[in-house]
Amino acid sequence: MKNNQAVLPNRSEYQNYMQWAMVALLVYLLICAVGMIGGGFKMATGGHAKELFAFASNPFAGLVVGIVATALIQSSSTVTSIIVGLVAGGLPVELAVPMVMGANVGTSITNTIVSLGHVRAKEEFKRAFSAATVHDFFNLLSVAIFLPLEMAFGILEKLGGSLSALFYGSGDTSINSFNIVKSATAPVVNTVKNATHSLGDQIGGVTLILIGIALIFVAITMVGKLLKKLMVGKAKDIMHTAIGRGPLSGIASGTLVTIFVQSSSTTTSLMVPLAGSGAFRLKDIYPFTLGANIGTCVTAVLAATAVTGNAAAALQIAFIHLTYNILGVVVIYGIPMLRELPVKAAESLGATASENKFAALAYVLGVFFILPAVCLGVSSLI
Repeated sequence: MKNNQAVLPNRSEYQNYMQWAMVALLVYLLICAVGMIGGGFKMATGGHAKELFAFASNPFAGLVVGIVATALIQSSSTVTSIIVGLVAGGLPVELAVPMVMGANVGTSITNTIVSLGHVRAKEEFKRAFSAATVHDFFNLLSVAIFLPLEMAFGILEKLGGSLSALFYGSGDTSINSFNIVKSATAPVVNTVKNATHSLGDQIGGVTLILIGIALIFVAITMVGKLLKKLMVGKAKDIMHTAIGRGPLSGIASGTLVTIFVQSSSTTTSLMVPLAGSGAFRLKDIYPFTLGANIGTCVTAVLAATAVTGNAAAALQIAFIHLTYNILGVVVIYGIPMLRELPVKAAESLGATASENKFAALAYVLGVFFILPAVCLGVSSLI
């Protein structure tokens, strides 16, 4: 009996260690995948990436790419990791900035869909739909503020470049000289690159990109599932203890939970049932949502540190995504007049949708399909 009692905890601990080892392996594969995308993109375009992405040569088209790709893929982490890989392969940073903005908007469709599960109970649906769409309205307001500023002054590009220069700006002291992660991933990336090179530059490059994208899908999906098993209980505990203690605590907790589960969609979707049940008020949940925006940037920054090729630009776009989300929180939540806009808009929409279910459908179609179409129409006129 004593032997059995001693064996069971050891087996449980062994399984726990194996799951963490698998998470580490999948993160390694994720970093390798980003390197493959960059190498394949460079191989396929022969260094002419700007011409290849001529269709996204204006901010509105780039915004649409980010929104639609993330809405379809259901993961801003995946999309931003792919964008990092494309920038490493030569996609100009100025074309990638609106894409990461669009990724923020696209990812919020998940929790909006989750809220539709409460549609049969009027009051629950009102609270749940408001909690889901406050994230949408915040991200849309952030785009409305920062996209025109970026077009006029290139603020985010300059900030991202300055942060990137801290790592890549001074010869032998740059991250290239001591980046152990990049050295560790090079054998895998180079092996796959050499295997596809026999297909020719264009076909081989496209094949390498597809392999990289497939690996990102697999890695992020499996990491999300594993981390949910390992951390979701702790994540829920953090959320219950942190929400309601003040905005700074909520933002910090949202960031931490999202880093744990590697998905802002998961973090924000966790809050929808809590709001629907009435356990938390919308104003309490709101700061937690903002923290999720910041936490989701970690994947791209991690991936960018191991990129080969145009590494400084890859790290720059990862830092742009991070600074964009931090500035969004500082500006919108820091200014009382702006802070209340997403909350009021979400409450108003929630009340309308609870009375007329077609309003909820019209909202989803409008934001995630009609708005991108309008943006494409505007971009064609520019």
